[in-house]
Amino acid sequence: MLTINDILPNNEEELYHTIMDAVSANIRNAIPGIVQSFNATEQTVTVQPAIRERVKQPDLTYKWVEIPLLVDVPVSIPRAGGFTLTLPIQKGDECVVVFLDMCMDGWFSNGGVQNQAEKRRHDLSDGIAIMGVWSQPRVISSYSTSGAQLRTDDGSVFVEVSASGITMQGDVNITGALTTTGAIKSPTAEIGGIAMTTHTHVAPSGGGTTSGPS
Repeated sequence: MLTINDILPNNEEELYHTIMDAVSANIRNAIPGIVQSFNATEQTVTVQPAIRERVKQPDLTYKWVEIPLLVDVPVSIPRAGGFTLTLPIQKGDECVVVFLDMCMDGWFSNGGVQNQAEKRRHDLSDGIAIMGVWSQPRVISSYSTSGAQLRTDDGSVFVEVSASGITMQGDVNITGALTTTGAIKSPTAEIGGIAMTTHTHVAPSGGGTTSGPS
């Protein structure tokens, strides 16, 4: 049968560490997570924290325990100045959840500067999911070290901005006008380079060529 002496630490140092462990166990800072679902309307995710905690049980043994699902977590993506880079967040995507210093309920619901709805610090209820962090099994293949890319994970389609200019791979669909002050060229041997401002065509009948664009 346990006695009070079995539970209390043997000295002041052990007591200090016990108290600090109990306090820190209830303060959250950040943790990697795995997206379970994405609400595109609310732009929130449900996240499973990806690290288990070692928790002391009533019988003084320890057990590895999964942290409960985090629900209605706002997502952080690049957005400022009236422009946004959206991402098609999917189940299985990895992220880091950062826990705010105070209760965010009032701000999240209404925006602006708000009072705390509850007094809490670094709580599991106040997380924000920062997308774009991943574990080693999900590293990107053929990572570009010469320019900035917007790309698919497998690299089959991308737009790259580098010191040499802009490079695109994949089909391009344009809704609207395309305006250029230079030539649009094809590198294929059959076509060669064609200047869009001066090119001509063989007339459909009677031979000869057409005039250039006006």
